[in-house]
Amino acid sequence: MNTAPAPALQTVQPLEASSETLDVLLSRQSAGPLKPPAPSPEELDRIFDIALRAPDHGRLRPARFVTIRDDARAAYAELLVQAMKRREPDAGEDAVKKLRTRFLEVPLVIAVGAMIKADSPIPEIEQILSVGASAMNLLNAIHASGYAAKWITGNGIYDPTVNEALGFTAPDRLIGVLFVGTPKIKMPPMPRPNRADHVREWTGK
Repeated sequence: MNTAPAPALQTVQPLEASSETLDVLLSRQSAGPLKPPAPSPEELDRIFDIALRAPDHGRLRPARFVTIRDDARAAYAELLVQAMKRREPDAGEDAVKKLRTRFLEVPLVIAVGAMIKADSPIPEIEQILSVGASAMNLLNAIHASGYAAKWITGNGIYDPTVNEALGFTAPDRLIGVLFVGTPKIKMPPMPRPNRADHVREWTGK
């Protein structure tokens, strides 16, 4: 019989309120256009660690991140161009050029994907929501590290061929990509939503 004492439970202590930290969160917004530098490898390690602190029902760890930079940006843009041409055979050269340029101008692209466990009792929507929470953690961590990011979606992101090229085969899927770098221009602060339009109390009646 194992008579060793059970390990003591660790108590998570709440953080002391920091107005500076909260102000950083309040100031985050999507930014563009972007220029180098992007976060360093050491900074990215910390950013990804923060992303993986998102809520995760069942500890399935569904979030996956793929970094795309340097020459890989052109290859990824070409995947999107070919996907667009399949969807829109009449797409003009201006649209193709705009798509290619959009990715080549960004120093770092982070593809965010979900590895779905279809046989899990955890509903698929909860797995995807966990990945979305990880993406939000990424955005906040990038901002808090002194950089900027923008979450990009669109038909190309959901194209099966594009997904498979990055290692996501159904039911796994991309949910978006983040453009990451340093703002080329100082972004004016975005007006904050009216809190009263989004928050209400239910009294049980």
